[in-house]
Amino acid sequence: MTARPTSRPRPMRLEKILSRSRIIDVRSLDLEGALQELLATCVDKFPDLKPDALLRGLLAREGTMTTYLGNGVALPHVRVRMPRRYVLAIGRSRVGIRHDGALGDERVHLVVMLLAGETARDYLQVLAAIARQVKEKDLVDNLVNAPDLDALHERLVGGFVGIGAVEARQNRVNRLLFRQAERVATGAGCGAIMIFGDTFVGGLQPGVLRSKLKTILVTRSALELGDPGEDRFDETLQVRSFSKQRLAQLRSAMLVALTRGVVTFRDRICCIGGITGSNQFDTLVVVDIEREFQTLLTGSTADLLPPDVKPEVLERVIAVATELAVEGREGRPVGCLFVVGDSERVGGLSKPLVLNPFYGYKEEDRNILNPFMDETVKEFSSIDGAFVIRGDGVVESAGSLIQATDPGHDLPSGLGARHAAAAAVSVAANCIAIVVSSSTGQVTLFRRGVMLPLTEKRR
Repeated sequence: MTARPTSRPRPMRLEKILSRSRIIDVRSLDLEGALQELLATCVDKFPDLKPDALLRGLLAREGTMTTYLGNGVALPHVRVRMPRRYVLAIGRSRVGIRHDGALGDERVHLVVMLLAGETARDYLQVLAAIARQVKEKDLVDNLVNAPDLDALHERLVGGFVGIGAVEARQNRVNRLLFRQAERVATGAGCGAIMIFGDTFVGGLQPGVLRSKLKTILVTRSALELGDPGEDRFDETLQVRSFSKQRLAQLRSAMLVALTRGVVTFRDRICCIGGITGSNQFDTLVVVDIEREFQTLLTGSTADLLPPDVKPEVLERVIAVATELAVEGREGRPVGCLFVVGDSERVGGLSKPLVLNPFYGYKEEDRNILNPFMDETVKEFSSIDGAFVIRGDGVVESAGSLIQATDPGHDLPSGLGARHAAAAAVSVAANCIAIVVSSSTGQVTLFRRGVMLPLTEKRR
């Protein structure tokens, strides 16, 4: 019983495309002027770039879908024919510039402009990685308030590399518990130690959590994007948790680790963490992965993830579902269903309840990995029916009525039609279905008709 092997490439090291010469204080008060200033810094280094054509492309993108991320950050981007994969330029405005996508009187204080070569295959992943970095308000405020551009560059590099992202205070209890975790992991035959980084707030003191055993960091922030270094972890898993409970991310973290091939079903993992934000380890758990996921092991364990589904797509859908479960929409709880993978078969088992809002758009613009899809998906989540998503992340439809049936399958009492449809379609097609309950806020995954709760119910 082994996890499916993966040839997943290592992510782009964002700090490698972050040049100090392309970080400026913009003087313009509107987005077009700010883009002209940023393009001028790029042309200085790369004279083959055509600024007028690039500006038209960037503004045309704005006309299709706003690139405003919130918190005073915009991420304009465009593909261009050029010999390099990426060019990144960043403009700061303490006064703030006007942006049509901003709400009310909001102003943009940070413009992150990305030019991508036409052959860059990880374009959406790079966009998503940048977007995750600048979605935390405290981080954005820290960048905007940097005393000068040199300090701004250092803080950006620190964020992209993962310096100063998880603090482990060197108090006696934390040192003792981490040493004990190493002993328990060795004695129990564990393949790795999983550290729940959201226990801590602030920055990591070098070497505090260093171990001879494999270490896996679980955190809500995208920390490590380059190759492991002396003071980094062997693997970093971004799993967002809104709960204050101890190790609330554990089950989702294990699922992500399995789909990425970081661990296998035969592994045993020693987990250490504490209450979110407490800066104190207080819990040590040994998890036998095969036992934890035994309800899903009804068939071949190698196909937990459908063959056409990319791990990062499943991770992104889980993240959006979790955000919807906690935040709802405009203050109201929202229930929704995502069906991922085997979209041709799923399409034959469904029919539209409304006109498909995703019909006719470019695949790149309607891919769940695109960070600008978040608000679109959340907005359409209030429509009855399911999102049908291809394994590569392209959203095929919203508002689809799932017509698959599974009369022989009994669900726990209290689960309604949405959960029944999820269970049935996960049997009828080689897909994964993820349900957000409108009544309890619980996020549940279905695979081959078997349900796996990923979050706890709202109290």
